[in-house]
Amino acid sequence: MSTDLLPLATYCALMSSTPGPNNMMLTASGASFGYRRTLPQILGIAFGGFLQTLLCCLGLGALIASAPQVQNGLRVAGALYLLWLAWRMLRSSVAEAQMAEPLSFAQGCLFQAVNPKAWSRSITVAAVFMPPELAPLQGALLVSMLGAMIGVPCVSIWALFGMAIRRWLADARMRRRFNAMMAAGLAVLALTFLY
Repeated sequence: MSTDLLPLATYCALMSSTPGPNNMMLTASGASFGYRRTLPQILGIAFGGFLQTLLCCLGLGALIASAPQVQNGLRVAGALYLLWLAWRMLRSSVAEAQMAEPLSFAQGCLFQAVNPKAWSRSITVAAVFMPPELAPLQGALLVSMLGAMIGVPCVSIWALFGMAIRRWLADARMRRRFNAMMAAGLAVLALTFLY
């Protein structure tokens, strides 16, 4: 890897590893379904992030950055979706029921369209990390692929963490507390996106 790509790799690793909507959902999914059944969601997140970053690098990022009403619409849509997920997770803790199925590849991919953290990451990559020595399409493909490749192991850690605490969550009380904590985390994230 070129040393010019090191800052981008570091940024992608930090953004993929820190708490956010994807990672909270992956932790819950890993706890409920294990890593193997969560893998399609992980790959969907990576592919959705790849497409989102590619489009932002090819001009969508500049368009969104220049349209505050679009930014606000994305922020509100993302926050509302996160609040809905939090409510669903909280309700499952009250009913002591788990989600019937983990999110699919397509759902993980599409979630990036309403994930404010993913938009922020993609727009920043487009604005800051595009290699000036490459043609726009080549540069966009390079930074998008690098982000996806770095993202998969980083977000996998969250699903593996969920899987690691699975035994602890076998107790119904602990499961309710865990679901309530995950729901609260999603709600806090949603509120931070609104302000």
